[in-house]
Amino acid sequence: MDLLSMRWRHTLFLHWAVDPAVVEPHLPEKLSVATSDGRAWLGVVSFDMEDIRPRMCPVGLAFPEVNLRTYVEPADGGKRGVYFFTLEAADRLGVTMARLGYRLPYSYASISVEERDGEIEFRSRRASSRKSPGARFDATYRPTGDIEQVEPGSLDEFLVENYRFYTDAWPVVIGDIHHEPWPIQDAEVEVRENTMFEACGFDHPEGDPLVHYAGDLRVTAEPPKFL
Repeated sequence: MDLLSMRWRHTLFLHWAVDPAVVEPHLPEKLSVATSDGRAWLGVVSFDMEDIRPRMCPVGLAFPEVNLRTYVEPADGGKRGVYFFTLEAADRLGVTMARLGYRLPYSYASISVEERDGEIEFRSRRASSRKSPGARFDATYRPTGDIEQVEPGSLDEFLVENYRFYTDAWPVVIGDIHHEPWPIQDAEVEVRENTMFEACGFDHPEGDPLVHYAGDLRVTAEPPKFL
């Protein structure tokens, strides 16, 4: 039975290939880095969430989010999923609920999302604190091309079609989500600032990222489970 429902809009995926040895030390013992053709991937994903509400609740929250993630598998075998190094969201109540309910590493950030003339301007700033450095993400992106679904077994599928996440809580929390396949488009992107990697203890990967965009998707989430 699903616990939450929501709508994700203007989702931008930016992915950089890295050596698995870069990612592995940052994972909890029960999780191993998942690879595609021997490469691990670090992704910055930004989107706007609307109508976030528990089952049977008539009123929901709405806020934008940006996160830094990689892809993992349980060390003893199991379903591939997402592992988040940080999630930044512009709603203090939503941040608190996600931290308590799913033990996800959410932090409050000041985020603005503006859409005009087919472009999305996304700006996020998390202030520094005694416990962690600040983080910034500032980009403008525009979808291009037709909507397509990714091919089974492709790198695109590996990067976007993930329906489970894991956390480093003890015990490890598992979260399963459900939605239709991502309606993927190509996109043009201008990234003016991105300190998400440095804020999580990584060097910024070299080269240009792989880019995917999705305009609108309904999502449901199950209650948390434990590994």
